[in-house]
Amino acid sequence: MNSLLVACLCAEWCDTCCSYRVEFDALSNEFPQHRFAWIDIENEAETIGQIDVENFPTLLIGQEKTVLFAGVMLPQIGRLRRMLQSMSEDPTPQLGNLAAPELNEYQTLLSRLNQNI
Repeated sequence: MNSLLVACLCAEWCDTCCSYRVEFDALSNEFPQHRFAWIDIENEAETIGQIDVENFPTLLIGQEKTVLFAGVMLPQIGRLRRMLQSMSEDPTPQLGNLAAPELNEYQTLLSRLNQNI
């Protein structure tokens, strides 16, 4: 299986994000075959482009040029762990009701991150 890129879009001022980051960083050690990125939506606004982050944490999971998941996930690291385990077995996109313009923005972000990470 190819490596996944797992990006968390959060904000430095968000208490939930600060707590989640500790667990997110630890999870990256459990999945060394994947690449993890922490993106502060204010400090890296140019990187995220037109993505409208309404809640935290917002996650982007991609494989090569394919967005597999994009959206808000409850800040319970076990959910992300299970998703990554599942995607390791079956990397079928889980995009829910993501509209085409939003998907395009996440695709653009995935491309940017693949170039830089």
